[in-house]
Amino acid sequence: MDSHQPHSLSALLVFKHSLNFESVRSLHAYRFEDGKEVEVEREFLFSEDGSYVEMAASPFLRLQNFCISEVCAGRVIASWVCFFAFGPHHPPILDRIPPILMISRNPKLASIPALANDLQIIFELGCRLENKEPSHVLSEEIHEPNKDDQSKRTLFMFDLNCPPCLVATPETSENQENDKEAPGIIMKKKRAASEDVAKIALEDLVKYFDVPMVEASRNLKIGLTVLKRKCREFGIPRWPHRKIKSLDGLIRDLQEEAERQQLENKAAAMAVLKRQRMLETEKECIEQRPFMEIEDETKRFRQDVFKRRHRARALKNRG
Repeated sequence: MDSHQPHSLSALLVFKHSLNFESVRSLHAYRFEDGKEVEVEREFLFSEDGSYVEMAASPFLRLQNFCISEVCAGRVIASWVCFFAFGPHHPPILDRIPPILMISRNPKLASIPALANDLQIIFELGCRLENKEPSHVLSEEIHEPNKDDQSKRTLFMFDLNCPPCLVATPETSENQENDKEAPGIIMKKKRAASEDVAKIALEDLVKYFDVPMVEASRNLKIGLTVLKRKCREFGIPRWPHRKIKSLDGLIRDLQEEAERQQLENKAAAMAVLKRQRMLETEKECIEQRPFMEIEDETKRFRQDVFKRRHRARALKNRG
């Protein structure tokens, strides 16, 4: 693409490899003044120990049959998982931008301007949509208000893992201390420290995939919003509790069926045990790669189980 021609960014997708998490690909869509659109694919190495590096990229994603403007976060294309999407159907929302793609929180992005410049454009657009000043949001420092301006009573402090919160000035803090002594007032729980949230790894989330998201956030001692943000960091578009629970139910049913068939038909019992092992393997894969969907064959089997249960209930009610 000729960078000297006037153009604008119309869409951007960022993918990470499902096995090699340091490998990142981006797909950029640019629109020129004459209405022509060009898609550019880039590949990067997000090294944990060193700076980020842009590498020569083969047009792998562009050869796949999909529309860039319709892809959303969580979409899996071969071994690549989309963890950030911007386009006509995906306006920039500041609290949905992964911290790894924000220059204020990840200075290493400065070493790959081809991606960093487009991300900055998206970030500034999100600031304008939310009526925020980019300089205020980008800064991680607390700026003292003008002492002459008595109307400014609060400051914005931005945590790396939590949404913006209000920090009281001395005048408001005195009022809050008085409120603590007032009866009937419920004080908010203290949020987890930023460094503790940053230490949460995917293995910590896997332990609670079998419980609802609210219960998992309580067990991890973090807020629900923070847990959702951690899920986006690890490429988890949706909490897999329902998928795990569904597979557990099918596995239990197959165990009971295998015990019944063991006495009547050993060949049928072996077939049931084989399917049970397949479901257990699928469950383990989802726990390791929670962005995966349930296999189509498993969905069909689950549907058959629901139909059989419905027919059994209908016959029981008739009798």
